[in-house]
Amino acid sequence: MKRGLLGLVVGAVLLAMAALMLIPAAVGLASPTHDWQPFAAAAVLTALIAIALLLSCRGASLQIQPRQAFLITVIVWFCGTAACTLPIVLHEDVSLTDAFFESMSGLTTTGATVFTGLEHKTPAFLLWRSILQWIGGLGFTLMAIAVLPLVGVGGMRLFRSESSDWTDKALPHTRDVAKTIGIIYLALSLLCAIAYRMAGMSTFDAINHAMTTISTGGFSTSDASIAKFASPAVDWVAIVFMLSGALPFMAYYMMLRHGPKSLYRDEQVRAFLWILVAVIAIALIVRMQQGDVSPGLAFTQVTFNIVSVVTTTGFANADYLLWGPFFVSLFFFLTFMGGCSGSTAGGVKIFRIQIAFRYLSAQIRRLVHPRGVFVVKLGGRRVEDDILAAFVAFAFAAGLTVIGVTMALAAMGLDLDTALSAAATALMNVGPGVGPLIGPAGNFSTLPDGAKWILSFAMLLGRLELLTVLVLFSPQYWRA
Repeated sequence: MKRGLLGLVVGAVLLAMAALMLIPAAVGLASPTHDWQPFAAAAVLTALIAIALLLSCRGASLQIQPRQAFLITVIVWFCGTAACTLPIVLHEDVSLTDAFFESMSGLTTTGATVFTGLEHKTPAFLLWRSILQWIGGLGFTLMAIAVLPLVGVGGMRLFRSESSDWTDKALPHTRDVAKTIGIIYLALSLLCAIAYRMAGMSTFDAINHAMTTISTGGFSTSDASIAKFASPAVDWVAIVFMLSGALPFMAYYMMLRHGPKSLYRDEQVRAFLWILVAVIAIALIVRMQQGDVSPGLAFTQVTFNIVSVVTTTGFANADYLLWGPFFVSLFFFLTFMGGCSGSTAGGVKIFRIQIAFRYLSAQIRRLVHPRGVFVVKLGGRRVEDDILAAFVAFAFAAGLTVIGVTMALAAMGLDLDTALSAAATALMNVGPGVGPLIGPAGNFSTLPDGAKWILSFAMLLGRLELLTVLVLFSPQYWRA
């Protein structure tokens, strides 16, 4: 790894972060709270570090090799989180642990929070939390297209061929890909803000929630999350745009080129939507049998919360843990599902679930017909052996990580439900977990500091699809 290259990349990212800090600084300057100083100070300090890196590394080659991309990605994400921690430490009376946890949760679009009394926080602070998730969602989407295919775990390598070879024909250059994704992301964010405003939110709430909805992050301006607004119109705007953030962004590009039908022709999108419909239908039947809510309210609440958890957004308009053991189990397992590859959503991702079922089907048929040849296909194309191997490695790594994080949290005194749920929700970047402490009506503030650092690392692992980080712990990586 050339240090000059790393310094240039980190310096450029930190300079961008410093520029973003000026936005809440301006809001703080204009608001009655006049709390601009923490953000301005953090922006100046971050900019000075960034400029020092850029000047000391000027002239370095910008050629990035696949191996270097892994290390650069992890270091950039960590340094970006550290920089974003500064305004929180300077603005709030919190520990470095809490500030780092909040920043990591924001940038990884997890949505787990250690703060309470959000209604009494200043507009500048609330806006900064929303900005963290918005840039985190955009950054991950671009990384899912540019970096994750190198290890075969991100899924875009599989869907490039399915999407009419967009990498070779539609958008031949990475710069064009980034530009297109950025425009689509910004357009969806603006549409979401307008829709929230028309549904009854204030302009400030609409802007904040639009950023955290499209990024499938889940930070809110209220401890009660979306339930604060008690509005079916707001709920349905959130449902539509949570789904929008969980669909592959390049599919939107193909839709603009070839018409709306091309979106539904995407096999991953179809599977995602049909799974959601099936789960919502089953959950609604169970919820209606409980007889304590009207059909209309039950449909809205069930749909909203299932979409929120599946897309890994983490908004809540009701405490679904009060609906009984079935829903506690359902929402725990839905934590692992996630959205589509190339979206802002976390989780296992739909394409891996599709591969798992088709691989299982092929194995069963081989048992019945030992001499038969059964090929695993997705989108009408064969899933290559190296992608299957990457899928198996990812699944095994995810299982081991959940077990390891759960055991570590249990060793710190957390009960099994909280430990297992916290491990799952952090690794899958969902936000709320299961139980009274970290459920949709709670937060992570009461967890020990050691648990927060472990969960921060788990969030990073989940956001970078595990293998991108774990490869750095391999001796072969450093000897190659």
